[in-house]
Amino acid sequence: MAERGRFLVLEGIDGCGKTTQLERLRTWLPASGLLPAGAELVLTREPGGTALGQALRTLLLHPPGDAAPGSTAELLLYAADRAQHVQQRIEPALAAGHWVLSDRFSGSTAAYQGYGRGLSLDLIEQLAAIATGGLQPDLTLLLDLPLAESLRRRGQRPADRIEASGEAFLQRVCDGFAALAVQPGWCRLDASKPPEQVSAAIQRAIRQHCALPAGPGHG
Repeated sequence: MAERGRFLVLEGIDGCGKTTQLERLRTWLPASGLLPAGAELVLTREPGGTALGQALRTLLLHPPGDAAPGSTAELLLYAADRAQHVQQRIEPALAAGHWVLSDRFSGSTAAYQGYGRGLSLDLIEQLAAIATGGLQPDLTLLLDLPLAESLRRRGQRPADRIEASGEAFLQRVCDGFAALAVQPGWCRLDASKPPEQVSAAIQRAIRQHCALPAGPGHG
């Protein structure tokens, strides 16, 4: 039976450089010597890591007409996306010994719907437990970036529904990520540095963490 794989997550506000770092990790991780023989690297994202998730992503970020969900419906749609994602993609890959790298996971829900929208963090935690079946990332890497720099980087790029919720909302999200990052299993990195320096910091964090036994949800 294959050794259970590792589950890594990148979190942060839009513009923090997740896309760039995910692409760098796509190349670096398989060549790092960390993956056991025969293990593959599976890249995925939330929302949208499954066929159902893709449909939910459209409803959440680019809803047609007056189909935009309210705050509670938004939370439940993210939970549905995560439940399908874990059951259909993440858990089977980990069980087969592969490593999974996800662009966002439950930390984003706590930051955006909890701190940002003001919904109950206890409720969000309960929904996360149901959706994930108790699965937690081995390591969550927060690419920490001030809101002003995020907005500068985004420039004139069209905003999705979440990004268009206003600067006060986005600042609460930033503050939420900072609060979440003090938890065990999180690593907060300065994403305002040049991409090469951010990549080096991510690689150090992964090497340091993955020398340790697998984390919660991996028994």
